Amino acid sequence: MVRYSRELNTYTAPDRYPIPRIQETFTQSSKARYITSMDALKGFHQTFLTPKAKKLLRIITHCGIYQYLRTPFGIKNAPSHYQRIMNTIFPTELSE
Repeated sequence: MVRYSRELNTYTAPDRYPIPRIQETFTQSSKARYITSMDALKGFHQTFLTPKAKKLLRIITHCGIYQYLRTPFGIKNAPSHYQRIMNTIFPTELSE
């Protein structure tokens, strides 16, 4: 197990993108005619990293240097980044 995120998160500027509160989501859902769900299995692992982020997330082992290609769990701004992507992909579905 690699413990890189704690040190990296210390130097990461916070992304203040709003994440909806569960109570707000339930309140909005109560007005809906239809309710559906989407299984976003390993959602963070479905989003690609920028070249700069890949360099910051390198792991050095005795077998070589490895780097993530997709967002790993434990990164400070991963939830905000993921919410921004969902709002971009589903703008009308999430606002109704």
